[in-house]
Parts: sequence; C-alpha cells; structure tokens
Amino acid sequence: MKSTANWEASVPATSDIEQLKPHLNKQEQGQLIQQIKDKLAEQNAVLVAHYYTDPILQQLADETGGCVSDSLEMARFGKASSAEKIIVAGVRFMGETAKILSPEKTILMPDLEANCSLDLGCPAEDFIPFCDQHPDHTVVVYSNTSAAVKARADWVVTSGIATKVVEHLKAQGKKILWAPDRHLGQYIQSVTGADMLLWQASCIVHDEFKADALEALKQKHPDAKILVHPESAYTVVKMADVVGSTTQLINAVQNMDAQTFIVATDNRIFYKMQEAAPDKTLIEAPTGGVGASCTMCAHCSWMAMNSLQGILDVLENGKNEVFVDEAVRVKAYESTQRLLDFAASLKK
Repeated sequence: MKSTANWEASVPATSDIEQLKPHLNKQEQGQLIQQIKDKLAEQNAVLVAHYYTDPILQQLADETGGCVSDSLEMARFGKASSAEKIIVAGVRFMGETAKILSPEKTILMPDLEANCSLDLGCPAEDFIPFCDQHPDHTVVVYSNTSAAVKARADWVVTSGIATKVVEHLKAQGKKILWAPDRHLGQYIQSVTGADMLLWQASCIVHDEFKADALEALKQKHPDAKILVHPESAYTVVKMADVVGSTTQLINAVQNMDAQTFIVATDNRIFYKMQEAAPDKTLIEAPTGGVGASCTMCAHCSWMAMNSLQGILDVLENGKNEVFVDEAVRVKAYESTQRLLDFAASLKK
C-alpha cells in the first residue's frame, strides 16, 4: 500500500498555461481550425480527444470524424480507424495506450509533458517490485497508468467496467492488488467485498471534491441529482445519486428525469453533457471545503496543455511522437486485450 508523490511540485497551474496560449480572435481561431482540418485530411490523420480537454478540441474531433471519449475508447477508435496517424489530445498515458493497440500507426500528442497524477503516482520502478512482493495477488491496474505498469498487470480496467472485472475475479477466489487510484479501489472494494490490496495514489482533480462543501451546495439545490466519478473520496461518493465513469455520467444526465445535476468530475465534461441534454442544468461540484487546497479547481491543468496550436504544430512537423518499447508493448497489449475480450463477452 504504497504511494509516490515526488512529482507534485511540478504540477502546472492552469492559469499559467492559459496565459501562455495565444489569445485568438474568432477569425484567427477559425483559420487555425481550417488549417488543422486540411492537414488531417492530407495526412490521413484522425483526432481523438478526451472529455476533459478544451471544448474547442472536442468539437474539432467531432467535426473531423474523430472521437471524443474516455481513454480506452479513444485508443480503440484509433485502432479501428483507417487513419495512418492518430493525434491524441489528452495526457501521456492515453498516447501510450493508443500505441499499445496500434503499433503500426504514428501516434502524436500536442504536448508530451501533459501528464497524470495517477500515472506519476505509480512509477513502474516502484510498482513492479511491490507486485513481486505479493505473488499471490492478481494485479489489476486502472487505465490511467504507464505502458510499463500495464505490462506488469494481469488486467487493465476502466472505471466503467472495473467493478465487473473485480466481481469476476472474486468469484474465482482471487486476491487483488489494485493500482493506482485509492479512491476508486476503495469504492470497488465496498461494492464487491473483494480482498483488495490498494496502491495509494489519487487524482489531483477528484481529490479536491469535499463532502462538506457538496452538502452545502445540495442544500441550495435540494432537487438536484449528484453525479460523482469514483476517483473521488468515499465521503463524496457516498453522497452520489449516480457513481460512474465519464461516459456513464453523461448518459445519466441524458436519461434521468431530473432537471438539475451537481457534477463532481472535471468540468470540461460539461461540453458533452450539454450536447447530450441541452435542456438540463449543470452545476459544478465545489472543490472547496475542509482540507481543500483550492476553492474551485475542477479541471486538470495537464489536460489544459492541449491546444489548437499544439495540434497544428505536430501535424506540420511530426514532433511529439509516442513510442513504446516493443517488449513492454506486447505485455501491455495482453492485459489490455484481456479487458476488451471480457467487455465483449458481457455484451454477448
């Protein structure tokens, strides 16, 4: 039950990133978008973007036949696409996952420094020996991990299917070593009752949601339904009407009868939520409260490093290509494909 947090001092401030981005007027932005569209078509390239990136990037991915989704679906879309080049707007592990599933394709990212606290909080050099110390445990890792960590795992899972995988393993009498998110692990453990050894990393965004502030907001909006991503602390998860992955939360907004929702996940997801249910009212869950380090920071500063200019730059000069050692990739592919096969079996 180990945690590594030496990276925390290097987390970029979103405000600093926004200051570095060029401030474009509508005409300049339109010209930049058209240049990107032309380059994508010329190079047989496709843009895949995560729900937590800037809405302008999500819109561009949609308009150009790309994909806006969670990390694994982004990679799966890229694999199924006839495109020879995949531009991944997200964080580094997402680019690696795309390369794991599509080794023959060129994977580019707007900024290779865009990272993830869960990935950084579970470095392979610490995680692999920790696994070796517990050989009687089945190793299950969240998709928010490096290729090297995925290569050491028996299973790679997403938040949407993790509970079902753990239930499957529990039925076989397996003990589970879970990494890296302690909150997601605790939630799964509470639902399944599985014997789980939890790595102690967390998401810098979801860690900031606080139950006391959420309760105060709920009192102001008593009819609102609370939607929570399970990377949040268990005290927050327990308050939720729906606990789910990014895709599951979007579906909840679209399908539930409620008119108002308090949403505890990265606020850039509002773009797809509003697209799915334009008549619904969305309220950002507060990140202030007892123990919070900021008052409103429900957005990943690493995701903010993705930009239109960054996408155009990599299309023009081919920089920021993602590579994964082939021996590592093969092992990571096995644990990832095990998830895809399991998901397919559930649909059957």
